[in-house]
Amino acid sequence: MMQNIDDIQTQAKETMEMATQNLSTVTKSVQAIATETADYAKKSFEDGTQAAEKVFGAKSLDKFMEAQSEYAKNAYEAHVSEMNKLGEMFMDLSKTMYSPVETALARVNK
Repeated sequence: MMQNIDDIQTQAKETMEMATQNLSTVTKSVQAIATETADYAKKSFEDGTQAAEKVFGAKSLDKFMEAQSEYAKNAYEAHVSEMNKLGEMFMDLSKTMYSPVETALARVNK
């Protein structure tokens, strides 16, 4: 009986330590995602402001269309790149969050 209680206490302690470590890793991942999103929003706003200056400063219709097309192309490429990067960050976060479940299942299946 005492052996079972000691085993339960040991397992509970290990589980709590693993959960605490995992929570720390998840928190860091969420902070990194938030920072990346804020940086992208700031850069996107700056790029939009520069593009607006070019568009409104255009002296001809050709220059206007060129500036607008350049901005649209660059904004699209930046957006796709950022979404890929954020997608990878979210995938890593998902793996991190699933890790304790995977470990618990491995223990049960022993």
